[in-house]
Amino acid sequence: MNRGTFIVSSASLAALGAAPAAAAQSVPGGTHLVERKADFDEAAFVRLVNKPADIRIVVEAVSFHPPVFANIKNALNGLEFGFGYPENRISIAFAPHGPSSAFTYSDEMWSKYKLGDFFKLKDASGNTITSNTFLAPAKPPGSSSDPDDENGLYQDTSIQALQKRGVIFFTCHTAVEEQSRALVKAGNAPSGMSPSQVAQDILTHLIPGTHVVPSMMGTIMVLQQRYHYGYQTVDFT
Repeated sequence: MNRGTFIVSSASLAALGAAPAAAAQSVPGGTHLVERKADFDEAAFVRLVNKPADIRIVVEAVSFHPPVFANIKNALNGLEFGFGYPENRISIAFAPHGPSSAFTYSDEMWSKYKLGDFFKLKDASGNTITSNTFLAPAKPPGSSSDPDDENGLYQDTSIQALQKRGVIFFTCHTAVEEQSRALVKAGNAPSGMSPSQVAQDILTHLIPGTHVVPSMMGTIMVLQQRYHYGYQTVDFT
């Protein structure tokens, strides 16, 4: 089983009569505060980040700034259409932690834990963001292969569009665990839920295609040192 990508709800497990041990094993990254090597699907991680590529970039995001996706889109377009690198020879990994971890949480988690209120996230109109509006395109992209088409895939900054173009999305296990404790303390979790239960809930309700890593800071170091990813962060302050 690929623990880094297998997503299943606790309710589904209960309905199937799964034993607690089996349920724990289904949680990406495991149920410890600090992820253990036995719970990290390193083989899947290596397959993702070590694919043949001429250009490798890891983009770190801590503060919650959606314009980062426009920067990733621009990097892809510049590399592919300006420099002429084939799309399949470009590897970009998105490494969010801190408040930006919420980019990889499902709508259900945004609503259940009032993440917009918790992180104080506002849209362009100043309203609290209540769902993961960054996942799907605002409208279905056209089939045009023209990078200048403003309605086409190459100008789409949604998470799904970037995933379609090969961008790797990670979720930080440490961030989820720490945020879960803060959510309980702040009263954003349903009454009676423990931090561990909140963490397991979030980890089993991530957006499709995201991959859980033990620590984002550690992952960035591994990507730089072992797999030769160039480091990029975007300062929006």
